[in-house]
Amino acid sequence: MAALDVFIVNVAVPTIGSELHASGAQLQLVVAGYAITYSVLLITGARLGDLLGHRRVHLAGLALFTAASLVCGLAQGTGELIAFRMAQGAGSALMIPQVLSLLQRNFTGEARARALGAYSAVLAVGAAAGQVLGGVLVDADLFGTGWRLVFLVNVPVGAVLLALGTRALPRDDRAAPERTRRLDLPGLVLLGAAVSLLTVPLVLGQEEDWPLWSWLCLGSAAVVFGLFCGYESWLARRGGAPLIAPKVVRHPGMGLAVLRIGAAMAVNAGLLFALTLHLQEGLGDSALRAGLTFAPAAVVFGAVGLTWRGWPAAWQRALVPAGFLLTAAAVAGVGLALHGGGGGGAGLYAALTALGAGLALAFSPSFTGALATVRPQDAADAAGLLATVVQLGQLIGVATFGTLFLNRLESLGGPQAYTSSDAFLACTYALAATAALGAVSGLVRRRR
Repeated sequence: MAALDVFIVNVAVPTIGSELHASGAQLQLVVAGYAITYSVLLITGARLGDLLGHRRVHLAGLALFTAASLVCGLAQGTGELIAFRMAQGAGSALMIPQVLSLLQRNFTGEARARALGAYSAVLAVGAAAGQVLGGVLVDADLFGTGWRLVFLVNVPVGAVLLALGTRALPRDDRAAPERTRRLDLPGLVLLGAAVSLLTVPLVLGQEEDWPLWSWLCLGSAAVVFGLFCGYESWLARRGGAPLIAPKVVRHPGMGLAVLRIGAAMAVNAGLLFALTLHLQEGLGDSALRAGLTFAPAAVVFGAVGLTWRGWPAAWQRALVPAGFLLTAAAVAGVGLALHGGGGGGAGLYAALTALGAGLALAFSPSFTGALATVRPQDAADAAGLLATVVQLGQLIGVATFGTLFLNRLESLGGPQAYTSSDAFLACTYALAATAALGAVSGLVRRRR
C-alpha cells in the first residue's frame, strides 16, 4: 500500500492540477512531499521500532497513514494536500521499516532470502501497479470523487490491515538489546535540512527563473550533507547510535547497492512523472488510458521481480548491469516512440515492456542482495538505509527530471502535443544516461 501510494498519485496529477489550479512546481510537491518526509524519517522510524517495539510502531504508522489518506482525499487546496501528503509520508516512515525488521528477525538462511525476495517483488508490483490503478480510479469518478479516490481507497484497506495486524503480527520482545539505543535527533535535523535544501530549489527554481537563493540552497545542501556525514562518523566513534551507521555503509557491496538502487528509483519516478504529464496534457489521453499505458511495464516488472532468483546461476552476476543497460535503451525507446506528437503505437508498448524488465533486474537483485548478507543485529540500520535510498531516489527523480521536462516544455511554448514530445524526448535522454551510470558503476567496482 505504501509503495503503491507513491505512484498512484502520478496519474491523478493532471486532474489535481486542473481542479485545484496548481502550478507545475506545486504538482511536483504533491508527489515529492510524500517522499520528503518518508525518506528523512525512515531511519528514525526504524530506530523507534527498536526502542518501542516493531509491532507497536508499525500499527501506529499504519493508523497515521490511514488517517492522512482520509484528509488528503478531503483537501480543498494545494497547500493542504501537500501538507497532508507529508503526513502520509511520516506514517509510511513509521510502518515500513518494521516490516523489514520483522522479516529479518523471524526468518533465517534460505527462508530469509526468500522472504526478502518476496518483499522486494511486492514492492516492485505495488510501485508499477500504482500507475494503472490510479488511472482506473480517477476515470471511474465514483460519486464525483475524481482524483480524491486515489487517497480515499487507502482508508478501508488501512482499517482492515489494522484489524489483521493486531492479531497476526508477533508480539514485541521487551528484552530486545536494541531497546537501549537512542534516537539521533541532531543527525535527523541535519539530514532533513540537506534534503530540503536540495529539493526545494530543484522544484521551485524553474518556476521562479532560478533566482540567487535557489543556487545558494543547492550549494548549502552539499555543505550540510557533509556536516551530516562528519557528525555521524563522530557519533559512531564515541559509541553512540548514529542515524546511518558507518559500519553498515562500509558493509561489502552496500555502497554499490545504494548507488544502483538510487539510480533505478530516480529513473523510474522521473520517467513516470514526465510521461504522465505528456500523455494527459500533451496528447490529451484520459487518466484511464494513461494508466493502462503502463500495464506492460507493471506486469513485466512484477513477473521478473518474482522469478529472477530462479534463473541460471551463471546469469546472476550480470543481471543488474544488464538491467540498467536494458533500462537505458528502453527509456530512450519510449521517448523516440512518442517523438513527433504521435501516440507511439506498438513501439511504445515494446519499449515499456523492456523498461519493466530492465528496472526489475536493476532494482530487485540489488535490494535483496544487500539485505540478505547483513547481520541480524544490523538489520534495522540496513533496512532503514536502503528504504531511505529508495525514497530519496524517487524524490530526486521527480525533482530533477520533472523540472527538466517542465523547463523544456515552457521554453518550447506550452503543452501542445509536438512541443511536449520534444520536451519529453530531451528528458528521456537524460534518464537513459542516468540508467547507463548504474551499469558502469558495477563494472568499475568489479575491476577493483
